[in-house]
Amino acid sequence: MIAKGDVALSVSLTAFSSIITLFTIPVIMELTTRLIGDNLNVDVKLPVGSLIIQNLLLMLLPIIAGILVKKHYPLKAEKTHKVLSKIAFPALILLASIFFIQHHATITAQFGKLGLCISVLILLAMGGGALLSQSMRLNRKEQRTLIMEIGMQNAAQAIAIASSPFVFNNDVIAIPAIIYALMMNVILLGYVGIVKRMLCHRSGTTLPL
Repeated sequence: MIAKGDVALSVSLTAFSSIITLFTIPVIMELTTRLIGDNLNVDVKLPVGSLIIQNLLLMLLPIIAGILVKKHYPLKAEKTHKVLSKIAFPALILLASIFFIQHHATITAQFGKLGLCISVLILLAMGGGALLSQSMRLNRKEQRTLIMEIGMQNAAQAIAIASSPFVFNNDVIAIPAIIYALMMNVILLGYVGIVKRMLCHRSGTTLPL
């Protein structure tokens, strides 16, 4: 929304990827533990039930609620949309700040080793999204959506899997995901800023200081 992308496409991609991960994560984790499992000494158990409940509560139910409100109360939906469009960007900054404060010790200790690699990973993924969207000849709104959706992955799910007592139960494994979450938000904010400036330049307006 704040990057003027296709929100419906974004939600659809998120829903699809969340369903796919229920099948891909066990396969990836099995391959990983075969390669390095002996060194980590971990027993992998994927909480499929918990992931399904999480997706239902955090994704499916809000989507259904939004559809119903839009259908039966279009005026209220429009008013809500205007409010959310104003608070989305400040809320994102607030959440990123809270996350950094909570995990500042871990981030500071490991940032030098992992920050650069993770940043390169995110930028390469965003670049892949840009190439894919251009090859499919999508409009600019859809291109921005694919760049963000492919470049920004579900760090919360990675942290949950790493630290969950039902899976790895290992905070050390969660460190890359924690740093990824921080860098993802920083790069996302930078990308949104660039997009907003480009849009303002095209429309002939200026950004407020």
